[in-house]
Amino acid sequence: MKKIVITGGAGFIGSHIVEKFADLYPQAQIVVLDKMTYAADIRNIDDLVRSNRVHLVVGDICDMATCLRVVDDADLVIHAAAESHVDNSFSSSMEFTRTNTLGTHCLMEACRVSEVPKIIHVSTDEVYGEIREGSVDETTNLNPTNPYSASKAAAEMIISGYRQSFKLPVVTLRANNIFGIRQFPEKIIPRFIMLVMTGQKLTIHGTGEYSRHYLSAHDLTNALHVLVTKGVLGEKYNIGTTEEYTNLTMAKMICDIFGVPVAENLIHVNDRLFNDARYAINWDKIAGLGWKPQHSLKDELGSIARWYADNHSRYDGFGPLRRRPTINS
Repeated sequence: MKKIVITGGAGFIGSHIVEKFADLYPQAQIVVLDKMTYAADIRNIDDLVRSNRVHLVVGDICDMATCLRVVDDADLVIHAAAESHVDNSFSSSMEFTRTNTLGTHCLMEACRVSEVPKIIHVSTDEVYGEIREGSVDETTNLNPTNPYSASKAAAEMIISGYRQSFKLPVVTLRANNIFGIRQFPEKIIPRFIMLVMTGQKLTIHGTGEYSRHYLSAHDLTNALHVLVTKGVLGEKYNIGTTEEYTNLTMAKMICDIFGVPVAENLIHVNDRLFNDARYAINWDKIAGLGWKPQHSLKDELGSIARWYADNHSRYDGFGPLRRRPTINS
């Protein structure tokens, strides 16, 4: 491949994708299109940009001229740009529709005009809605339950239309919650880590019994590469893990890393307007292509906490560092 475009490449998930594909395709030109909102950080890809290994284009995927310019002559487009914090979607739902739905439409149209030969669209397991028991596969109807998941499901509907009408060469992945370093501390893992480090109490929605599956950013990028090389155009693939934790369990795991009692460091707050009790997906389809998760949150949580301790100045809104991780993980 000569040119790979990655949208949202300066954010958490996107920067891991950039690192992976820059390593896998050393001769390819890597172009990142990122609006550089609050959740993006140039430090996530600074070394690659400074070395001219990656070219950063600061722009909006809702701008057609920008999309056309960026995807011109691309061999592969990986679409990871999105507004993704569910809490924010309740107060800023129109922005989520604009970025996640209209932005995806704009990018797909640019890819159609430019005849991009392969596109990977990064979606979410949340498009299936609440799954209280068992798990769902890719044939399950979409049933989004909040403004974020609705905007992502709508994006998939647009892609489906482009696939049927224009034979647009898109592969869609639907992944579990992603964990790793560089995640902006609005999501539960980095937020809880930052709160404990700065001597603040952890805030738990409702009872804290909601559960989520957690997938490593590295396992996600490995899955992406499998889909680039083996994924069938037009197909959807669930990317998942068996590692499932309630919010209360997550709080305990993080408090244990810092050697503080969880019961004395929790505050239960009002739940959001609607909170899915559980998401769960079956990922046999991509397993059939040779992929399986290789990283464990339980094993890597300590090293993630140490990264946030070493980089706490990035997020100075939490206040000064008061604690560091106290155990080896």
